[in-house]
Amino acid sequence: MGGDETAIFAPAVWFREGRGPRYAQLYRHIVSAIQSGELAPDSQLPPERDLAELAEVSRVTVRKAVAQLVDEGLVDQRRGAGSFVRGQGPKLEQSLSSLISFTENMLARGRSSSSELLSRGLFPPTPDESMVLGLGTTERVSRLERLRSADGVPMAIEMSSLPEDILPDPGLVGTSLYQYLRGEGRAPTRAIQRVGAINLNPREAQLLAMPAGAAVLRIDRTAYLPSGPIEFTKGLYRSDLYDFIAELRLGE
Repeated sequence: MGGDETAIFAPAVWFREGRGPRYAQLYRHIVSAIQSGELAPDSQLPPERDLAELAEVSRVTVRKAVAQLVDEGLVDQRRGAGSFVRGQGPKLEQSLSSLISFTENMLARGRSSSSELLSRGLFPPTPDESMVLGLGTTERVSRLERLRSADGVPMAIEMSSLPEDILPDPGLVGTSLYQYLRGEGRAPTRAIQRVGAINLNPREAQLLAMPAGAAVLRIDRTAYLPSGPIEFTKGLYRSDLYDFIAELRLGE
């Protein structure tokens, strides 16, 4: 951010005595700058320490103002990168009737996708995994939990479970689970998805850079080979960035 832009945050520009707490005035000023285009979509706010110095306030004041901007959906906080004015482009659309991976969906849209591995391993199946995948209590399930991002913005948390004979080692999976399954001749041919809404717990909210309790889309997918179910994935998708589309046809 250049010198002209940093002048946006000088206290003489945004602070007035008797017009409310400093964090609220700073928040309103940044909202106004975003709406006027003075702060452009996808531009980065100064780091917390720098912004505090520019605005001549404490870092706590800056933190409260930025948190409110995030809550209002005006600013994205990208882990390890900083705070960015949210772009005003269209939401990503994903068909509910196409069996396509996150990586393939982002590639088709010219977006750069990435996965952060949160956990993986072989475990005794949960009751849900046993029921959906048809596993006995003595069998093990191969489990992957990943944070999926596009162009550095966290988009979804996905936890995928597969029978051990389908995925004997979850460490074999790179960015795309379906790419691995295709290479093994085990890519699913159909899937059933259930869509609902859920409120984020604090851990999920931190991963997705959203406030705790925010509503997101939850999609449970069971994918099948002709021989039976091979994948059970629970996904949490940011509803402010995603639209899921389903095509309906008139019945005979």
